[in-house]
Amino acid sequence: MRIRSTMAEVGPIADKVTSYFYALLFVRHPELRSLFPAAMDTQRDRLLKALLTAAEHIDNTPVLVEYLQNLGRGHRKYGTRPEHYPAVGECLIGALSRYASGIWDPETEAAWVRAYTTMSQVMIDAAATDELRAPAWWHAEIVAHDLRTADVAVLTVRPDQPYPFLAGQYTSLETAWWPRVWRHYSFASAPRSDGLLMFHVKAVPAGWVSNSLVHRARPGDVVRLGPPGGSMTVDHTRDNGLLCLGGGTGIAPIRAMVEEIAERGARRPVEVFYGARTDHDLYDIDNLLRLQQIHPWLAVRAVVDQQAHLQLPDAIRGYGPWVDYDAYLSGPPGMIRNGITALRDVGIPAHRIRHDSVEELVVVGD
Repeated sequence: MRIRSTMAEVGPIADKVTSYFYALLFVRHPELRSLFPAAMDTQRDRLLKALLTAAEHIDNTPVLVEYLQNLGRGHRKYGTRPEHYPAVGECLIGALSRYASGIWDPETEAAWVRAYTTMSQVMIDAAATDELRAPAWWHAEIVAHDLRTADVAVLTVRPDQPYPFLAGQYTSLETAWWPRVWRHYSFASAPRSDGLLMFHVKAVPAGWVSNSLVHRARPGDVVRLGPPGGSMTVDHTRDNGLLCLGGGTGIAPIRAMVEEIAERGARRPVEVFYGARTDHDLYDIDNLLRLQQIHPWLAVRAVVDQQAHLQLPDAIRGYGPWVDYDAYLSGPPGMIRNGITALRDVGIPAHRIRHDSVEELVVVGD
């Protein structure tokens, strides 16, 4: 297939394709520059990677449509309008034709024009539908800022209007310090009657947004939230057990899911494995242990790498059996990849393992 052949050709030189794509976009359409961050190194290959990821799934219509609909809804927060899509498509094809020149011909170009036209229309339609029911973003005031460790803060925010989401989902967040730079954070609590939202933020090296939220943000500061995303949610029509692996701040959505199950009065067994490098990094363990004391169906186990020299996914092998459990994974991409392997090794089929896809976190999870 011509789309796949192009992908194979440009894959090894993706950086060059990306740079040329943005150069074309900003020279030919300077009015679009204001939609992007001032410093483009934070943006890098997000837009192009999103388009290429979509093209990669061109033969899998259900996966592709869901992915593009999420992308279209998510791009509303950037100020993306339907009239911007043709310019992006023109520059995408310009970049691909230059760097896949060995295989590029009129038929390949026609295939890409058809694919991009279809993909962009799905995104435009999803954004238009979303516009009828939700704002492009929410303003939210920070009402509490709890520094749990030197580099982890728990933030509680109050949105300016109701914010519907499900436990296990994430949002993207922008601060006043870095306009148009959005980063992905999971909700750390189930939906609350008072409407407050909670996030766990770890300051990472050279992380502009995370360092601002951990070290600069104070109660009274206002952030912007994009729409909720992600499918790592609890299926409440089932009553089988849940096996949850949370690494670092990846424990946030798992805590939210535990709260949601508790609020529904469920009695299904929930086993939480909380991984960290040191005891000090188990910044939320006390809250989880309190939940365990209240709910006999909940078991919480800390897995400290420096003590046991054991990676989080491997810790589950000493327990179980897990064949009747649904599994949930949240943490760094490497942990998710290793976790999927470990979970399948202990007998959990792939369709019962839930996590936010690594590609989705890279592309959408700003």
